[in-house]
Amino acid sequence: MNSEHGDRTPVAEIGRKIYRSKLVTIGFLVVIAYFLWTEHRAHVIQFLPFLLLASCPLMHLFMHHGHGRGHDRGSEGARDGKDVKGEQ
Repeated sequence: MNSEHGDRTPVAEIGRKIYRSKLVTIGFLVVIAYFLWTEHRAHVIQFLPFLLLASCPLMHLFMHHGHGRGHDRGSEGARDGKDVKGEQ
């Protein structure tokens, strides 16, 4: 009878479920980080310099946004005989 309109969940309820699952995941990660820090502090501290080195390429990729977008703005002004500030 109502097979077409039967078991549809509202969008707000789906959004709440996603939010709740993200919140539970973050909670588990916080608990895992706490126990890693308290129980294995000596093992975690010895890898901190390597994490610092690994963060350098990641920051380079994410902070420069891929090196291809938006870096040609200054060259347009240079072609017109103007510097970057728009002065001649």
